[in-house]
Amino acid sequence: MPLLLNDQPISLPSSTREFIERYSKLKEGAETLKSKPAVKVDSKGLLYIQQREFAATTPQDGSVSILGTEDATTCHMVTLRHTGCGATALGHCDGMDTAVCVSKMLNAVKSLSDGFSHGRYEVHLVGGFMDEGYLSQKLTLELLEALNSQSEKIHLETYCVTELNDVKQQNTHWPVIYGIAVDVKTGDIFQATFPERGPDEDIRSARTFLAGPMMSIYDSKVEELQIEPYEWKPFPHAKFWLQQPDHVLLEYFSTSPLVEPPHFIKHWKNVLKFLSAVPEEAPFPNSKPRNYKKTADGVWRRLHYAS
Repeated sequence: MPLLLNDQPISLPSSTREFIERYSKLKEGAETLKSKPAVKVDSKGLLYIQQREFAATTPQDGSVSILGTEDATTCHMVTLRHTGCGATALGHCDGMDTAVCVSKMLNAVKSLSDGFSHGRYEVHLVGGFMDEGYLSQKLTLELLEALNSQSEKIHLETYCVTELNDVKQQNTHWPVIYGIAVDVKTGDIFQATFPERGPDEDIRSARTFLAGPMMSIYDSKVEELQIEPYEWKPFPHAKFWLQQPDHVLLEYFSTSPLVEPPHFIKHWKNVLKFLSAVPEEAPFPNSKPRNYKKTADGVWRRLHYAS
């Protein structure tokens, strides 16, 4: 089925520049999104999604009402929503297996909207900028192609990526929006920042570092965050990288070293420390996932199931 804009099939472009020239009205929505300041989202009701993760839920969820993600430079943040039942998925895509990422997200929303005869699928794309390596442009085109090849009609509602999410300051291109949140109950999407990014921030980031695939991290039927087990093993070069100055870490660990947020270095040093020595507790005892439940005050509490 084709990707639709204003109920008409889009024509896939050969470049992102060509796409926004062909569909110039997309600029209006991007400008509206960029014009509103970022909202600091607290932990109550929040499910934070890291790179190469996605989560899907519905307005009936009693634990999660906000899906959010941040730190996207060349990465893109993708929101898929079914307007009939409000089932919503948010993913943080980094260019690895883009078609698979889109299919997984759509299947998750389809599963949650099964039985609803009315409503349509809508997609919102945010992120990327005019980076020197053209990684953002490549990912934008991959997402458009992947969305266009799905079995369901999908309506493009927000397109704030690459050129439309770019600002030039002192001869350097920067992304305007680094993070977004979506209100699952209303469908509202807004710029956001997140003081709390757990649980298990380092364990989840280490999985991405070790080339783990796109992963769903939430089961809305039982309202539990689930981190599937992966093969943890010490990264042999972690201590070497921990000895390097910050500018070297930026150069080798980032796709966009000039525009990373201030906490980028601290975050990856924590991940490298986690990968440099055997932890006191095995991350996944008996190869079982790490499960968490949201408490009333917004804290993720670890669940321990009997073997």
